[in-house]
Amino acid sequence: MHFRILVASLVFAVALSNVRSLAAAGGGGINFNRDIRPILSDKCFACHGPDQESRQGDLRLDLRASALESKAIVPVRAEESLLIQRIHAAEDDVVMPPRKTNKPLTEAQKALLRTWIEEGAEYHPHWSLVPVPQVVPVPPAMEMADWTRSPIDLFVLNRLQQAGLKPAAETTREKWLRRVTFDLTGLPPTLAELDDFLADTAPNADQRVVDRLLESTSFGERMANEWLDVARYADTFGYQSDRDTHLWPWRDWVIRAFNGNLPYNQFILWQTAGDLLPEATRDQQLATAFNRLHRQTNEGGSVEEEFRQSYIADRVVTNGTAFLGLTLECARCHDHKYDPITQADFYKLSAFFAAIDEHGLYSHFTETAPTPAMPLYEGEQQAKHRELLGKIQVQAGRLSQIREEARQRFTEHRLSQVAIENLASLAEMLDHEALPAETKPTDDGVAPAGFKLVPKLRMTFEEAKPNGENQLVPGLSGKGIEFRGDDAFACAGSGQYGRASQFSISCWVKPTEHHSRVAILHQCVAAEDAAFRGYSLILENGHPQFSLIHFWPGEAIQVQAQQSIPLHEWTQIGIVYDGSSQAQGVQLYLNGQRAEVTVVKDQLTRDIKYRSEWGDSNSGGVEMSLGARFRDVGFRHGQIDELTVFDRALSPLEMARLRVEFLKPAEVEAAIPGGFSASDRFEHYLLRHDEPYRHGLSELQKLRQEENELITQVRQIMVMKESAAPRPVHILKRGAYDAPGAVVTSDTPTSIFPFPEGLPRNRLGLAKWMTDDRNPLTSRVAVNRFWSLFFGRGLVASVEDFGGQGESPSHPELLDWLARDFINQGWNVKQFCRQIVLSATYRQSSQPRDLQLLIDDPDNRLLGRGARYRLSAEQLRDNALAVSGLLVPRIGGPSVKPYQPAGLWEEAGTGKSYAQAKGEGLYRRSLYTFWRRTSPPPNMLTFDATGREVCTARRERTATPLQALVLLNDPQFLEAARVLAQKLLLQPQATTEQRIESAFRIVTSRRPSPSELSILQRLYREQKLHFDSQLDAAKEFLSIGETARDETLELADHAAMTVLVETLMNFDEAVTKR
Repeated sequence: MHFRILVASLVFAVALSNVRSLAAAGGGGINFNRDIRPILSDKCFACHGPDQESRQGDLRLDLRASALESKAIVPVRAEESLLIQRIHAAEDDVVMPPRKTNKPLTEAQKALLRTWIEEGAEYHPHWSLVPVPQVVPVPPAMEMADWTRSPIDLFVLNRLQQAGLKPAAETTREKWLRRVTFDLTGLPPTLAELDDFLADTAPNADQRVVDRLLESTSFGERMANEWLDVARYADTFGYQSDRDTHLWPWRDWVIRAFNGNLPYNQFILWQTAGDLLPEATRDQQLATAFNRLHRQTNEGGSVEEEFRQSYIADRVVTNGTAFLGLTLECARCHDHKYDPITQADFYKLSAFFAAIDEHGLYSHFTETAPTPAMPLYEGEQQAKHRELLGKIQVQAGRLSQIREEARQRFTEHRLSQVAIENLASLAEMLDHEALPAETKPTDDGVAPAGFKLVPKLRMTFEEAKPNGENQLVPGLSGKGIEFRGDDAFACAGSGQYGRASQFSISCWVKPTEHHSRVAILHQCVAAEDAAFRGYSLILENGHPQFSLIHFWPGEAIQVQAQQSIPLHEWTQIGIVYDGSSQAQGVQLYLNGQRAEVTVVKDQLTRDIKYRSEWGDSNSGGVEMSLGARFRDVGFRHGQIDELTVFDRALSPLEMARLRVEFLKPAEVEAAIPGGFSASDRFEHYLLRHDEPYRHGLSELQKLRQEENELITQVRQIMVMKESAAPRPVHILKRGAYDAPGAVVTSDTPTSIFPFPEGLPRNRLGLAKWMTDDRNPLTSRVAVNRFWSLFFGRGLVASVEDFGGQGESPSHPELLDWLARDFINQGWNVKQFCRQIVLSATYRQSSQPRDLQLLIDDPDNRLLGRGARYRLSAEQLRDNALAVSGLLVPRIGGPSVKPYQPAGLWEEAGTGKSYAQAKGEGLYRRSLYTFWRRTSPPPNMLTFDATGREVCTARRERTATPLQALVLLNDPQFLEAARVLAQKLLLQPQATTEQRIESAFRIVTSRRPSPSELSILQRLYREQKLHFDSQLDAAKEFLSIGETARDETLELADHAAMTVLVETLMNFDEAVTKR
């Protein structure tokens, strides 16, 4: 027993000693945020934290008041604290954390908790939610003051000295140049740049280098490369079909933004809400594509609303990670278990991103950008389009004037005087004015004066051959068609109309069952949620609804009759469209009378026909079909008869005339109260008799057709645009799309920073809230991410998580100073980068001054030496292209397809084949490599590139044998080695030793040591000897890659030098940033 007590006492004494050592290393005594909160968050908060649903025993350890009230913590008296009693309990049903959680506390952690309670158990707000101080004192230099170059260094030196350590010596000028060139451009320095810098002995030589690099266009590419991971940028939608997205213009905007040094708060604002800025520019609108870069699906079996909700949630999570450093996804289904973010907070944030006109499925049959989208004009397209829109507006104004002038002419016309008391007198009048049937309408859809009422198509079904379960039955007149299942009846060769076309349709329908939604007729492939393009007539709860759609829901016109039609009766439904691309240009008629309509959608700027130039798979034409449609409800047991289609807009009188043949004589003779209105007569007069108006309408239609053809050539890109009538946002129970709860409106978590009065409750207000100087997170998250680009890890190692489960900052005061300085400097990214790379902290050698530092601080959290880690996947490839001279430095443009193993895309099952690029496309920077989500570039993935399916703020860094195999065998690296070897061998009068030394400097940015040079010379001799006896192997080896080989070079010489260069490219200094 005494022995056990002694052991326990010794364990506690050691733990307490460790606690004191840790506290000393951290500077001062126990710090709640640094020492205690991580323990409570990891071990306790899941059951005793913010999440109300998972909370046990009504105990909250994240709130001091709750912990004290429950006696879990009794300040100063640790032994009386239930927390201390439970963490030391031996009984399985008493000990905390419960053994089933597999999260036992270490003895050191227990001792920390005990000491903390004995010291008073003070709580402090989570460090990341405390406002950034207006002034952050810079610590004085106690020793080594001459080492420092900036305030950054004073913070770092102070922290090292607290731990009894010293910073490393300054690295060599060659290594600093290589380091800073890679960090600011993603590329190695050239030999000329290296020699110029070494020859420049001026005190500000390094400053001039930094200024040059920051002004290089490669700076924007380097910074953009990191942002693409955060933005989850890819060139395809993802999921099974994984269609192409054509989003590269957004990627090019990011490059321009960094090169132009757009202030980072504006960088955030433009991507979040650039479209909501007053008179938003093209780039400001384009920037909002950031919020549309998530995966999307077009799979036919998908539930539209499920995926729409997932898109909204993705935007919330991405913005939370990218700008706030919070794991908001935890609050999608329940209150956050570790951070003060409730589920209601999540959906209030969702409301900011839900207010756009989008659909959960993109098109299966067309590659058109899902709405909302913006045009991407090229060359003179925008100017020409504006000119055409101006001409249309002018001509429409002229037509209105002609219309008014025509009223006088109308009073003198017979139409204004003849009595039309019933349908019989209407038919007599119209038939009397008609001309021979063979007269044809003109191409613009305006019929010749007196054109006889003869349709382009008339379906009587007398000779029809019904398909599927459909049957011919006695109809309105003769035979009609009755629909028994979900088979559509196709009307061959009819119904192809565009956005600027005039057309009219009349049909008789007889529903026999109530349907919430049923297809009557359409000229499209599928319902609105699966690639609708064209027009359709459906019954929505018995109400006729007509739509013209380019892409649902943001590019569409939809009107719905306010009156429903009866069951078991024949009803004539008429549709007239005037080609104006406006809802007011659509008229619905019921039994010959104009129906009152509700406008559901009124935004149509693109054609409604499938077109090959948009990548449409049905560009060959889609026939008008009746009674059913893919992914829609069939007109079961309903009947259709007497379908007529016209290539022009009918007048109200003509639409009424179409009823005459199908009514009983008594109905035809029945008086129409008040007859036909003067307005209806006037419309008929204008369309049929008034030549000035008809000519003006013809000219207007020609302009509309021209505008339609022009805009057809303009590509689009997905962006954000507020909906005129946003849908309500609900808290989704357990995050399920089909379990809506309470309705919420736009708001931000008050635990972060209250939403300021006066800001709009939209994305613009959200962006201003995020970039408000009082927001405690945004500036800290930004400078921490930028810091990680230069040191391999952030001051907060969990770059993506500043919450309770994230790591505490290694240098909290430095983080705050950087954040406040960043704000004070106008969120200037280039200035921030400049002060980093010119600091003494950055200049340190990666070799520590004392090897003990590697033991005490293996992860270099204290910044006692320079960073050392492998180059990124993109930098490795770009480095090989650069040193070989293969790199094509062109900025921007469509993504390219360099070398990759054959057959991978086919194996992914998307139906896509990889078409490898030729020429320049093989040698562009990796930033421009085509990124297919279902099959990303395999060699990039080997070096820890992300799949870009979700927002990723921090890449993992691994070391695997496969990475070495890629560097040794990938065609891109082999070709680069061969091309550089060729250049070396073509150097006139150079000796082998000089060529090897030149190769070493090109690849590593330094001269080789005598021993290194000797080893490389021996390697070259051995390889030359080998290839002299294996010329066929040399020829095969040198055939890799598309770049032509200089055949004047000896095979063995070229192959041996290629092996040497390849060896250098695999040298640690070539693939590692030091």
